[in-house]
Amino acid sequence: MKIPFVDLKAQYRAIKPEIDAAIAEVIEATAFVGGPAVAEFEQAFAAFIGAGHCVGVGNGTDAIELALRALSIGPGDEVITVANSFIATSEAITLAGAKVVFVDCDPATANIDTGRLAAAVTSRTKAIVPVHLYGRPADMAAIMDVARTHGLKVVEDCAQAHGATLDGRKVGTFGDAGCFSFYPGKNLGAYGDGGAVVTDDEALAGRVRKWANHGRLSKYDHEFEGVNSRLDGLQAAVLAVKLRHLDSWTEGRRRAARLYAEGLAGSGLDLPGDPAGGTHVYHLYVVRVAERERIQAALTEAGITTGVHYPMALPNLTAYRHLGHRPQDFPVASDHQDRVLSLPMFAEITAEQVEWVCRRLRAAL
Repeated sequence: MKIPFVDLKAQYRAIKPEIDAAIAEVIEATAFVGGPAVAEFEQAFAAFIGAGHCVGVGNGTDAIELALRALSIGPGDEVITVANSFIATSEAITLAGAKVVFVDCDPATANIDTGRLAAAVTSRTKAIVPVHLYGRPADMAAIMDVARTHGLKVVEDCAQAHGATLDGRKVGTFGDAGCFSFYPGKNLGAYGDGGAVVTDDEALAGRVRKWANHGRLSKYDHEFEGVNSRLDGLQAAVLAVKLRHLDSWTEGRRRAARLYAEGLAGSGLDLPGDPAGGTHVYHLYVVRVAERERIQAALTEAGITTGVHYPMALPNLTAYRHLGHRPQDFPVASDHQDRVLSLPMFAEITAEQVEWVCRRLRAAL
């Protein structure tokens, strides 16, 4: 049995008429940059998240950078984030001109270890960028407590957590801004790059929109030099269609996660699950194994595609060698980098496919 890591073709086939019609409408209107499709998606996504405002941008990395810039964070400032994430999180901090400060992850959740957060705050710290890694909400109550105590801004990296909830609220609504990626493989993915910033702060939304559009709101009225980072009409149209299906797709992922939990019970693996009072949306289903290369090879031989998210903790990357970190400075993230294994996860995965993955993984273990 051949099981892909993700199956975007199956998703497209299920909604093909809606997608094709939406794309054709944008082409017919030649509304490729801005236009009604973007405005309609921004309004719909803000409502879905429960935020007052949404600004579509070019990608998720830009979303974080522009949110930080709009919060007047830049050179001379420090911004704290977690040691295990995709480089886009830390890269965006650096692109905004600030210095990235890493904090180790929690061994159980893989999200930022809030017990280590306050110790990382200095007189130069201006913000925290928590990551809702793999689709599991970070401990926002503890994070916001630290932020309030020290007068820090909070920009949530929600790139893997579209629709995840905590205490009845969707992630992206706890901090000053929430940042989303619509990379094609995300739970809500475009057919190219795309991203968004959500916030309840109207003034902040206006500043993000200016930054993303050459420092202007009207055509030639440039208040400052911004950048060119705009969600285009075709991607917005695709996203608007997909947004209508996101809740059912999320339930498909959560159903698959329950099947994994049943199939791997008693295997000795630490299995992911919901946080107290919250919902995990399972962008990725990640376990930790010894001898990962051997396990992956066995699964590949059985026709199962897996992934590693991520094979190197951020402070251990060559890109951050200048910060002088050692792997032992981040023992949990450094341990995870050698053992994390992502199993196939997509809304359309069948019970038979999950059962095959579980059977072959148990055999390999």
